[in-house]
Amino acid sequence: MGVKVPKQFLMLNGKPVLMYTLLRFHEALPECKLILVLPHDYLDKWQSLSASCGFKLPLLLIGGGETRFHSVKNGLSCIPENEKGVVGVHDGVRPFVSLDVIRHCYAQARISGGVVPVMKSVESVRLTCGDNDTKAIDRNRCFLVQTPQTFQIELLRKAYEQCYRNDFTDDASVVEAFGEKIQVVEGNKENIKITSPFDMVIARALLTDFNNKS
Repeated sequence: MGVKVPKQFLMLNGKPVLMYTLLRFHEALPECKLILVLPHDYLDKWQSLSASCGFKLPLLLIGGGETRFHSVKNGLSCIPENEKGVVGVHDGVRPFVSLDVIRHCYAQARISGGVVPVMKSVESVRLTCGDNDTKAIDRNRCFLVQTPQTFQIELLRKAYEQCYRNDFTDDASVVEAFGEKIQVVEGNKENIKITSPFDMVIARALLTDFNNKS
């Protein structure tokens, strides 16, 4: 992104991106308990921004870890040992996940154990095979992974008892390494991950569209 602050703190129409993300989950599942995992150096900044923006959504705030794996593990540690149900892990910079996708992921995880929202690839895909060597692969077999990645709490907690590995790129990869299969459900195309200046341009357009529909 080329900025000094974490992307979730970038301002979008006067509020940090992260606040829009949290509000989506509260709107989709008002009874959902929110755990916000942030870099330790930004815990005070969040409190300050919340006060200045009048953001009073109830949540539990905790510091993150060295990697995504360790941050998720820290978040899971906040859930009581005897707690049953479903937990979703979502990127703070995905503020436009649809309410239906959130609800569907949680509902399906209760049945299957682990659910990930995906989008089919609409572009041609090539696979790297070596130095300057690539080959075309069937794009109909490729999916773009989104969040929330949603699991039965007991399953995700046990999966995160594994030692960290470099190939743990998301929660689904951790659960698969634990020996469990992942179900995929359809995501929504607006559920972009804001990682570049161009994404912020798209985000402003999406926010205007969301506001006009509400």
